[in-house]
Amino acid sequence: QVQLVESGGGLVQPGGSLKLSCAASGFALNTYAWGWFRQAPGKEREAVSCINGRDGSTYYVPGVKGRFTISRDNARNTVYLQKQRLEPGDPAVYSCAADTDLWACTKRTIKRTYNYWGQGIQVTVSS
Repeated sequence: QVQLVESGGGLVQPGGSLKLSCAASGFALNTYAWGWFRQAPGKEREAVSCINGRDGSTYYVPGVKGRFTISRDNARNTVYLQKQRLEPGDPAVYSCAADTDLWACTKRTIKRTYNYWGQGIQVTVSS
């Protein structure tokens, strides 16, 4: 059974840092594309970042580039999203996702829909 479980969300002050984890079971990390998405109240879900499981290529949307870092640990079967200098626009439910199509993540783009999704985790930015 394939499953994605996010952890590490919570409340953080503006300018603070937070690291999200996505534990994957039933997947081999290096054969999937991995993405992080977020959805704020009243808004559509948007892509944040992705990493190609085969070659490690990463992509970031302009609003988070330089502040967020996506990474993976094949031994732990976990994908991470390190977030720094959190801004008022960052609060949302963050979800990790996996796709069997490795073209779902390249250095230039991220596919907007993925095959498998976690349940999502809340990130709140407030002083």
